[in-house]
Amino acid sequence: MKQINPKTLQDLEFSTVLQQLSARCNTVLGKENALSIVPFKNESTTIQALQQTSEYLSSFTNENRIPNHGFDAISKELTLLGVENTTLEILGCQRINAVCTAVTGHLRFFKKFKTYYPLLFEVTAKIELHLEITEQIDAVIDRFGDIKDNASVALKQIRQQIQEVQGKINQSFGAALHHYHTSEFLDDIRESVVENRRVLAVKAMYRKKVKGTILGSSKTGSIVFIEPETTLRYSRTLHNLEFEEKEEVHRILNTLTHFLRPFASQLAQYQDFLVFMDVTAAKAKYALEMNAVMPEINTSKEIRLRDAYHPLLYLSNKRKNEKTFPQTILLHPENRIIVISGPNAGGKSITLKTIGLLQIMLQSGFLIPVHERSSLCFFDVILTDIGDNQSIENHLSTYSYRLKNMNYFLRKCNDKTLFLIDEFGTGSDPELGGALAETFLEVFYERGAFGVITTHYANLKLLANELAHISNANMLFDGKTLEPTYQLVLGQAGSSFTFEVAQKNGIPFSLINRAKKKIEGGKVRFDATIAKLQQERTKMALTGSRLQEEESKAREEAKRLEELNSKIKSKLENYQELFDYNQRMIYLGNKVNTLAEKYFQDHKKRVLVSELLRLVETENSKRKKKTVQEIKVAQVKKAHVEQEVIQKVEVIREKKKVAKKKAEVQEKNKPKPVFKVGDRVRMQDGKAVGTIDSLEKGKAIVNYGMFTTNVGVDQLELVEKSK
Repeated sequence: MKQINPKTLQDLEFSTVLQQLSARCNTVLGKENALSIVPFKNESTTIQALQQTSEYLSSFTNENRIPNHGFDAISKELTLLGVENTTLEILGCQRINAVCTAVTGHLRFFKKFKTYYPLLFEVTAKIELHLEITEQIDAVIDRFGDIKDNASVALKQIRQQIQEVQGKINQSFGAALHHYHTSEFLDDIRESVVENRRVLAVKAMYRKKVKGTILGSSKTGSIVFIEPETTLRYSRTLHNLEFEEKEEVHRILNTLTHFLRPFASQLAQYQDFLVFMDVTAAKAKYALEMNAVMPEINTSKEIRLRDAYHPLLYLSNKRKNEKTFPQTILLHPENRIIVISGPNAGGKSITLKTIGLLQIMLQSGFLIPVHERSSLCFFDVILTDIGDNQSIENHLSTYSYRLKNMNYFLRKCNDKTLFLIDEFGTGSDPELGGALAETFLEVFYERGAFGVITTHYANLKLLANELAHISNANMLFDGKTLEPTYQLVLGQAGSSFTFEVAQKNGIPFSLINRAKKKIEGGKVRFDATIAKLQQERTKMALTGSRLQEEESKAREEAKRLEELNSKIKSKLENYQELFDYNQRMIYLGNKVNTLAEKYFQDHKKRVLVSELLRLVETENSKRKKKTVQEIKVAQVKKAHVEQEVIQKVEVIREKKKVAKKKAEVQEKNKPKPVFKVGDRVRMQDGKAVGTIDSLEKGKAIVNYGMFTTNVGVDQLELVEKSK
């Protein structure tokens, strides 16, 4: 692959992608390195970078997380190591130590998990580990950033002497403090510190009575700060020892720097590795945020983008909780060029930029937000002409600039080229500019290039229909609401909806009609036909076979439910009639039973007969006369309903019996709990909960608080075990 033109990167806003990537890096060098990324020149290197990012991305979802790669840059230290007779500071040595420790952790990690991260392991396998660097630094500098006492014999002796002298200073100062305090020569604060030296806070009136060196006074002059004469000699000795310590520390750091100097190239390699890990981790984080994957890489010159998102638009809409519409695009040797047409603000330019930016990102080692079954190839040249591009400095108009750009396209275009042109042919006279644009497109086609263009020119739409390996496409537009659906449809040109959009935006209808009269009737009819076809396609897409099938299913379901409802209603009426009849029979039976009991008591036949006749006459007054046939039908119907009810009741009873037997079996098989004193229990089928106070011979005394009871343990259920 060849280097991609910087203008292409600018047109496709690749720098914005790099800025977002840089923001996700942890280190300063990683951020700088991320901003300088350009597409790879070699296909194998590109695929390797994609797979490395994919491996790092997988570490976010498994338990084997890659160690932290954060570090402070050692570029300044590496520069000093390249200069003879220079000495590193303690902080610089610590940074080198941190870099070495981080690299050591990564090398050991990838060696342990090389089956999970084979490509990242290959990177670390090329790095030679020098443990003596960290060993030597750790032998000299402690974790707090101080030179260790045992870094050298001389330093240890000097620091021992410093401790002895400091002890003598404190002892002599304490004696002087006690003496002059007793003499009441000191102020209430008694002592202070001046220039890191302990001094007595002497009242000004007694300063001549205190032997020592005056080192200062208070702002008011009421206090004079004096270092006692007894501690002055020791202070001079301490100052000399501190100077010797500083010299010895410098000598130790100089020796350490001399030891590290031969490892400068390895340290530079360590830093480069950690920068690489930082950028790779940032790419993986970036991919995770936009659900990016590594698509299939093919060698058959095919772009098959499925559910592809524009990365910048997707992340922007994600922050706003807005929907982003994916695109599905297919380019292959039999359909190399797509001509997208349709109204403005329909998504043509975004579709164009999506294809270009995803291709650039892929060739730069980025995972891209597409369906995992997408497939892409690599191009040596990617050419773009997007935006106005008016050049004020060179006094170039839009059209002049575009012609200059087309000239560059003609020089570079071949069968390994992907070209992307927005608003192809615009900027000049529509007929003349359209004719020139048509010629350019024919040349690109003859050279076997792949590309996508957007246009409003009818002659380019017609050319796409005539040539074998070019196809028309349009962005779906709702003809009624004039709102875009952001769906790309291949195989048909799109209408610009020029007059419809004008009408929607309030342009008077009379002016629109005057405009229509000023152009050829054939163009109006052609555009109207395309608009009508596009509206029909949109309508078919919205009310397709899936909706028709669902509607058919809904009708069948409604019919079935209606029939079922009718049957249920009929059965309910029959059951209600049977229920009412049975209730009446029960009522009459109760009446007859009452009369029978009364007759049993008083044996008055006349009263009994009189009451029975009255009861019969009352019931007969409620009856309606029926024919013999109606009576037979009613009896058959009643018998049928009774039979059905009996059957259902028997089924219900049988189910209850089975459930009861099953419950009994489960109860039998259920292990009996072993009760202990203190367990909380309740009687079977009871609600009150008590505590077992004692157990003896299968009996338990249960305390319910207000009373106790003696029951068999087989009648108890365990509620809670004693703690």
